[in-house]
Amino acid sequence: MEIPGLVEITTYDELREVVPAPLAAAAGKSRKELHELDRQWLAASPFCLIATSAADGTCDVSPKGDPAGFTKIFDDSTIAIPERAGNRRVDGFTNILTNPHVGLIYFIPGRGDTLRINGRARIVKEAPFFDDMIVKGNRPQLALLVEIEEIFHHCSKSFLRSQLWKPETWEPEAMPSRAKISKTLERQNDDLAELEQYYGKTYEEGIYKVKY
Repeated sequence: MEIPGLVEITTYDELREVVPAPLAAAAGKSRKELHELDRQWLAASPFCLIATSAADGTCDVSPKGDPAGFTKIFDDSTIAIPERAGNRRVDGFTNILTNPHVGLIYFIPGRGDTLRINGRARIVKEAPFFDDMIVKGNRPQLALLVEIEEIFHHCSKSFLRSQLWKPETWEPEAMPSRAKISKTLERQNDDLAELEQYYGKTYEEGIYKVKY
């Protein structure tokens, strides 16, 4: 696509002409092992995003959520994330089969700063630690075992700019309901009333009852 007036950056030097080198504190904050503060963060976090890339460069970012502390810590460089049943696309897992590198961002609701972890992942279908990941009777059928290669805390500027955690800025009604979106884009032949019921209260009540 041609955009009039567009000026593209194609080299590292051109990028650095716009963005100066980071300050020493930012440049040197990466670590390879979990600190006690990182462990506390993982224990308090109920949600993370997992970024993956296939061998051909195609990318995916998948949200993962469970009660706070859902990420199991084995040692200073190894963690595991349970996989609950979803839409069965397994896009991220498919990427990992050809490229094990993953990027994780852990959130704590109300906090603007985040914890970032980069590493190499393996898909596990059975292990004794699955028993530690049972939630409401649901034992995961898969888990992601991540060997940490880099870890650091990220500042809150993006959250401050977006005002993400300020309820007075929330406008969930700005978009049609999930049922209406599904009816329009994915399930044109389904009845809207049935979709509204499907995505209603019973949807939340049943999220730990389903399996792949």
